[in-house]
Amino acid sequence: MYSLPLLAEVRLQKDYFSEYPQQIHVSSNGYDGLRLRTTVSYSRKPGYYAVHYNQPSTVTTGAILRLNDGAIAVFSGEPNQSEQGILSPIYTLESNGSLAVPTGLVFIRFAEGVDVKSQREVINRAGYEVAESLSYAPHTAWLRAKSGKIVDAIAGISQLEAIANVENVEPQMLRERSLR
Repeated sequence: MYSLPLLAEVRLQKDYFSEYPQQIHVSSNGYDGLRLRTTVSYSRKPGYYAVHYNQPSTVTTGAILRLNDGAIAVFSGEPNQSEQGILSPIYTLESNGSLAVPTGLVFIRFAEGVDVKSQREVINRAGYEVAESLSYAPHTAWLRAKSGKIVDAIAGISQLEAIANVENVEPQMLRERSLR
C-alpha cells in the first residue's frame, strides 16, 4: 500500500524564474517577399539555471556548460543567494531538446527598405533601445530592454511584433555549438 510522505518531508521548491514565460514562440515571416513562415518554440527547463557574469572567462566550478567565452555558465540544480552575476532560466529548443540561454538581446527585422533609424521612436515606446545597428542590413538591429533586464526583453516581444512593417522578432538564445 502506498502512503504519502510525512508533511515534514515535503519540500516545495521555489520557482526562481516565475516571472519568465514557460514557453517562448518565435515566428518569422518570409524574407525578401518569400511567403515562408517558420515557428520555433522554447520551453523553460526546471532544475537548470544560467549565471551571466560581467567578465568573460570567469572561473566557474560545477558548470555543465559555458557559453559566450565563459561569460555565461549553465548549472543544474537551484540557484543560491550567493551567486555573483545575473541569473536566468534555461530553455530547451522543442525540436531537439538542446539547452538555450536567453541573453537579453532581441533581434528585429523590418521589411526591406524600412530603416531601423526611422523606427527608433516606436522601438523606444515599446520599451527597447537599439543595442547594435547592422550597417550591412539597415533594416535590422539588435535591441535590449530599456531596463536592461532579460525578463523584460522577452516579455516585450509581442509589442515589437505589433510594430508596422516588422517581419521578424526573436530573442537571442545561446546554445552549445554543434558540429554538422
